[in-house]
Amino acid sequence: MSIEILPARLANQIAAGEVVERPASVIKELVENSLDAGATSIRIDIEKGGAKRIRISDNGHGIVKEELTLALSRHATSKIKDLNDLEAINSLGFRGEALASISSVARLTLTSKPAEQESAWQACAQGRDMDVTVQPAAHPNGTTIDVLDLFFNTPARRKFMRTEKTEFTHIEEVIKRIALANFKVAFTLTHNGNIIRQYRLATTQIQYAKRVAQVCGQAFIDNALEISCQHEGLQLHGWIAQPSYTRKQNDLSYSYVNGRMMKDKLINHAIRQSYNDMLPSECYPAFVLFLQLDCRDVDVNVHPAKHEVRFHQGRYVHDFIYSVCNQALVESHTPLTLPLEEEQNASIEEYRVESKEYIAPLTQVSDSRTPQYSGTASGAYTNRTQPSSAAVNAYQNLITPSAIEQQDRHSQIQVESEATIDNFVAIQKDVLEEGALQFIAPHFAACNIEQKMHLISLRHWQIKLNKEKMKALWQQNIISQPLLLPIKIKVTSAQFSFVESYLSEFERLGIVLQLVAPDRLQIRQFPALLRHRDISSSITELLAQLVANNQDEELNASHWQHAFILLMCPTNYDESSTKKQWQQMLAMYPQTIKQELRLNSVNVDLTSAIQELNSV
Repeated sequence: MSIEILPARLANQIAAGEVVERPASVIKELVENSLDAGATSIRIDIEKGGAKRIRISDNGHGIVKEELTLALSRHATSKIKDLNDLEAINSLGFRGEALASISSVARLTLTSKPAEQESAWQACAQGRDMDVTVQPAAHPNGTTIDVLDLFFNTPARRKFMRTEKTEFTHIEEVIKRIALANFKVAFTLTHNGNIIRQYRLATTQIQYAKRVAQVCGQAFIDNALEISCQHEGLQLHGWIAQPSYTRKQNDLSYSYVNGRMMKDKLINHAIRQSYNDMLPSECYPAFVLFLQLDCRDVDVNVHPAKHEVRFHQGRYVHDFIYSVCNQALVESHTPLTLPLEEEQNASIEEYRVESKEYIAPLTQVSDSRTPQYSGTASGAYTNRTQPSSAAVNAYQNLITPSAIEQQDRHSQIQVESEATIDNFVAIQKDVLEEGALQFIAPHFAACNIEQKMHLISLRHWQIKLNKEKMKALWQQNIISQPLLLPIKIKVTSAQFSFVESYLSEFERLGIVLQLVAPDRLQIRQFPALLRHRDISSSITELLAQLVANNQDEELNASHWQHAFILLMCPTNYDESSTKKQWQQMLAMYPQTIKQELRLNSVNVDLTSAIQELNSV
């Protein structure tokens, strides 16, 4: 058989087989064109489930008269010009097939008016010979595309269409998905003259949530966690339902990549995996999630209907989505602020949900020292080694002040500067209620005990609080989180040798280190409890302290525990942290708080200083 060029009509109908699956496919393509044209208001009018009529009207940029005929030609588009544009697609459409393919299997009328054009013009294509006629028309700024009698000239395709109700259900689902990704666009959907869906323009976070509730139901929003995380060019934000909000069918799974709605296997797998065993096997997760990344890092031209994409760094994207979702789900099962009365007996996981600061797990960590999943409902990474009796005994020694603690206490209760004294004198002049606490920079507090002013070291009190927390931590192991990207730090030869000898002890603290070079270490996992700390500086500080102690005496469990307790202390104090610490102390010592204050503070007699100030 001889090779021949296909006629334009036949070529377009073959292309229509990929682009135009059913009426919902037509609507998706046309509404996406409206969005690419900058529309902020889109109306979709449907008759007979889309088989009779599909009309899309928008207030976008419009098409000039001279390009109307060209717009209905195959592979005609304004969205890409060369190969560079194809490698960084930032529009929803780009192939230039939609209008030509639709007009080959329907009666299509395109009416448009750009703002700079005095009047509107209309192009009509009837489908048989692909001839386009252009004539003047009346139309406001924007574009309307009217599609009549879909598949009128392809009976084989028409007979595969379902009932009117079924086809409209698919249309409604497409509009829902598009509306979720375009909060700043108003949508109106009608069927047979009746308004079915109306989504008003949303510009605030509250309005965003209202639109999500309108699409997914208020129950979804009430049971959803709002997440937002950005890391190395990737951004994930949206809503993910808590495991308690289960779905028997996969009807509330909405994911988007750069605003493009997706049914991507990689994304769905990462989200499903993030639930671990928190979700029954027969149930589905519910989510509305938006992934943003550089257009050059994703190929959207790998699926005829653009439902799937190919990421240039697929595993990295998968782990990022998994880690952000998993951490949000795990933390949703952990009280953000434990009741103070229960702190002594609770498992301390005192890290808050600060979504923009997630330490994200790296699922491909394969080091033999890496703790594995515990298999618990929370899905948290934990070291499953149980504490030895020697370790427990070592912890008991922490109850009585050791030489290390005494040295720390004496160094911290000293007034560090004249500014601190000045602040304290100023407070002494005021009326301070009995037992009330007043913050004094940098990390002290003043307290009135039986009409005498006492100076308290907030750091010393924090250490006391951390000891109590350490009881639960040491008994149940310190939760460790793999880092999304391991961190390398430079160390001295002495520190390198020390780490080499004590790798298991570091793991006991929830820190997994890997020896990379004689002067380099790689941090692969870090304690979740220390998420507020800078990782590199924390490890450097810890190494310096432990190596110094190791030179003076042989390290035991109390040295390791005390070093971790110090890292748990905040680097800075303010009025908020002081108030929180005071409430925790009141809960810990409700009957003996005054005695604790006397024992852990210094009575400062500033009589002479006050007299001097009063004489001024």
